Amino acid sequence: MALRTSSRSELPSFMVMDVLEKAERMTALPKPLLRLEMGQPSSPPPKAALDALIKHTHDVSAHGYTLSRGTIELTEAIARHYKRWYDLDIKPEQVLVTVGSSLGFMMAFLTCFEAGDKIAMTSPGYSAYRNLMLSASLEPMLIDINAKDNWRLTVASLEQLDPIPDGLIIASPANPTGVVMTSDELAAICKWCEANGVRLISDEIYHGISFDKTDTCAMQYSSSVLVMNSFSKYFAMTGHRIGWVIAPDDLVDPLERLAQNCFISANTLSQIAATAALDDPSTYQEMDSYVERYRVNRDFLLDRLPKELLGQFPYPEGGFYIYADTSGLSNNSVELTDIFLNELYIAATPGLDFDDAAGHLAMRLSFAGSTEDMAEAANRLTQWVQSRR
Repeated sequence: MALRTSSRSELPSFMVMDVLEKAERMTALPKPLLRLEMGQPSSPPPKAALDALIKHTHDVSAHGYTLSRGTIELTEAIARHYKRWYDLDIKPEQVLVTVGSSLGFMMAFLTCFEAGDKIAMTSPGYSAYRNLMLSASLEPMLIDINAKDNWRLTVASLEQLDPIPDGLIIASPANPTGVVMTSDELAAICKWCEANGVRLISDEIYHGISFDKTDTCAMQYSSSVLVMNSFSKYFAMTGHRIGWVIAPDDLVDPLERLAQNCFISANTLSQIAATAALDDPSTYQEMDSYVERYRVNRDFLLDRLPKELLGQFPYPEGGFYIYADTSGLSNNSVELTDIFLNELYIAATPGLDFDDAAGHLAMRLSFAGSTEDMAEAANRLTQWVQSRR
């Protein structure tokens, strides 16, 4: 007799990880494999972080448990970071260090919502939000946004929701569209959430990677918002899996108790490295040089990629993705990404990972890699498209 599994386990796959696995298993290729599927900076972590890892590798205390909310040193450093970047006075006690930002989202879902609650998010949007909601027995409410409106979420679209959701997730810069909210847009959404009793979760993990606008923290406009961030993107520390949550005072204790029972504490050595990165002023100059390279990569691809691949989608204002309109090439983004991987040796992510309704006509390309890789990718894609004309 077969034993049952829960309906919560029947999640869609995170397609970018499926592409990653296919790419990792490809060997003896005639050309270098170009990795445009992941939000994976090709540059190393901050020098201060690497130096701290070397210094503390043989320190016995660096291999033990820490407080579940994170080391005192790291939570204090993160609080200083918020003062430096946003002029916000965040108490270190409001900071909870997590194993990557994804776990932070799950902790927020379990702490703030009951089974069956509805949480609104944009479509296209980051699929892990939706999948984690399903695993927590929550109901995603998808808000369709489109390229004609530059992928922007507006209060007008929130006012059309029926019923009013229990929660709302926003992201700026957004994955996969690259939208960066203005301060007025963010303030208006925060105001709407507070007026309607909607718990707001703000994904700010791409902060620092904005090309034409200044990033604004949602806590500048709301005292009840949960802010999510990570060392993965701006700080180029993806594999260290260190994220954090900035929580209102009333949520700090329940979130910490959940952390105690869920994962005890985040990786100690990585917390030491993250603290060193934040405390060294040269880190920000180093990381800003990476951001300038992302800008160069973005502009290069927008200039060199064929129009059949770029389509009519707006250019990204932040992050390091182009959400390309592939409707001129295929009506099946999964098949198209397989062709790119197997024939052109370019890994990319199908739009269906971000949009169930129209993602079959889209593809996400990451420009977090080297400019040389972007140039080679543009050449291969252009030649392939020209051969089909």
